[in-house]
Amino acid sequence: MSEENTQQFEKIMSLMKRKGFIFQSSDIYGGLSAIYDYGPLGVLLKNNIQNEWWKAMVQKRDDIVGLDAAILMHPMVWKASGHVDSFSDPLVDCKKCNLRHRVDHILTNKGIDADDKMQLEELESLIKENNIVCPECGGELTKPRSFNLMLKTYLGPVESDENIVYLRPETAQGIYVNFKNVLNTYRVKIPFGIAQVGKAFRNEITTKQFIFRTREFTQMEMQYFVHPSQADDVYEEWKERRLRWFLDLGIREDRLRFKQHAKLAHYAKDAYDIEYEFPFGWKEVEGLHNRGDFDLSQHIKYSNKDLQYLDPETGEKYIPYIIETSIGLDRTILTFICNAYEEVEGGRTQTTESSKEVEYVLHLHPRIAPVKAAVLPLVKKEEKLLGIARDIASNLREDYITMYDDSGSIGRRYRRQDEIGTPFCITVDFDSLKDNTVTIRDRDTMKQDRIKITEIKDYLKDKIS
Repeated sequence: MSEENTQQFEKIMSLMKRKGFIFQSSDIYGGLSAIYDYGPLGVLLKNNIQNEWWKAMVQKRDDIVGLDAAILMHPMVWKASGHVDSFSDPLVDCKKCNLRHRVDHILTNKGIDADDKMQLEELESLIKENNIVCPECGGELTKPRSFNLMLKTYLGPVESDENIVYLRPETAQGIYVNFKNVLNTYRVKIPFGIAQVGKAFRNEITTKQFIFRTREFTQMEMQYFVHPSQADDVYEEWKERRLRWFLDLGIREDRLRFKQHAKLAHYAKDAYDIEYEFPFGWKEVEGLHNRGDFDLSQHIKYSNKDLQYLDPETGEKYIPYIIETSIGLDRTILTFICNAYEEVEGGRTQTTESSKEVEYVLHLHPRIAPVKAAVLPLVKKEEKLLGIARDIASNLREDYITMYDDSGSIGRRYRRQDEIGTPFCITVDFDSLKDNTVTIRDRDTMKQDRIKITEIKDYLKDKIS
């Protein structure tokens, strides 16, 4: 990452904390590594993005239903899925500074291609052949060993091996084990999908880039069940739909791309990532996978339950293929923030401050912006203006998250709203006392429209939608 990009990303992280979007978890105790809390504005942004995903995946479709599976599941679920045996990273320790590193990251940073299917002995050979040392202190590294990423806990009063359960590392398995329950209770027919949003946990060793890679995160996943003969076509359709979702919410097209997996996971027949160009490079935001019949076949094997689908029209019985869309909500939030972020030297509005001051603007799409509108009385000392402004704010709160602000100059208040991504500022001035009109300023175009107070809701509804 270049020095310029590093500085920009540090400013983005600073803005997120300073404006109450994201805080380090347990901050007063020094924080907990790679765990974050969402503040007053952050939780609004998070909920808005989640709602847009749910609306696109469930509300607007008649072939996808919702689910909210439990975080704790029977340990055999993770044996069947392969997580117990293969959900691990190869790690090495530095004998000098004792820092722990992922082998694949060290090799990749040296320009060495490390296949994720390589055995530990092969990775050890690569380290020796290329004289790889600790990237922090140059010390000698230990032999690689596997480290399972699942977090364990115990169910019940006794901490024994029989009582071990795992905090789920993904939400998809909750969908697979409920496949038959949904099929039998909701009168769905293949092709159909099951979507859910929920927490997942991974004991990541290498955590960086703020909320991009964390140990506790929220996933938004949809598993679409299809006849094997339709899987390839349906897969292509979902790739296009998911890319369009980002574009419709304002992500720049030149910062998005598809990247096909050169090496497939054990469950996949095909896999693509939607990547975004962050300040720290191109990184995955959403994964799209043709999982074949691996998942249901595994759960049939381990549970001895019949999870096949019986077509009511043809009488054919088969194990459905699964097309998966999997998106991390936290890194999606970071995607929208990085995409929306702008620095304006000297600012865009007139204030008494120096023209050298930098204004920060978040050009968030109105549908996901935390605050939809801010109501600003022109002056604080005129009680009639304040009364009108408070009434407008109160009325708008029936439909929109609205902020009332009468502190400081009007230019400074515009800036405060620009920094948090508020798309519309409503100014109540002395003309409002005469003709019951207000000025609405558009954050992105800076255009100001004069409209009647009674028309504000319709104006916002049209602009936001």
